[in-house]
Amino acid sequence: MNKTVHTTIRSSLALVLAAGSLALPSLGAAQGTESGYLRERAVCDGVLQDRNACLREAGAARYEAGRGGLTSAPPTTYEQNALARCALQPPADRSACEARMRGTGTTSVEGSVLGGGLIRETVTPIPAPVQ
Repeated sequence: MNKTVHTTIRSSLALVLAAGSLALPSLGAAQGTESGYLRERAVCDGVLQDRNACLREAGAARYEAGRGGLTSAPPTTYEQNALARCALQPPADRSACEARMRGTGTTSVEGSVLGGGLIRETVTPIPAPVQ
């Protein structure tokens, strides 16, 4: 990249960071969210996403955390959501889906959210028909 592009990127980044800092309600809130924000910024160098978009999202998450807007649902809610998706499967496939979501039996899980998603696989042996 040429010097103009680097200057523009740095200027844009400085503007986004400054705006995010001004939007935080208090210094105490900023200190509480700062470590999470720094971790998210560090991740931006290793993801398959536009770095500027990643930095904007990290700044937006920092702002929301400062406002108390970032919360996690209880784990039971996540499980209920996953099982609700299984309920949409044909009856013959529903129990296998639920086993994959719960991670029971011979279920294996590969991948990562950052990598694009988790792949859950359950192998169910089917006996060969008798001839």
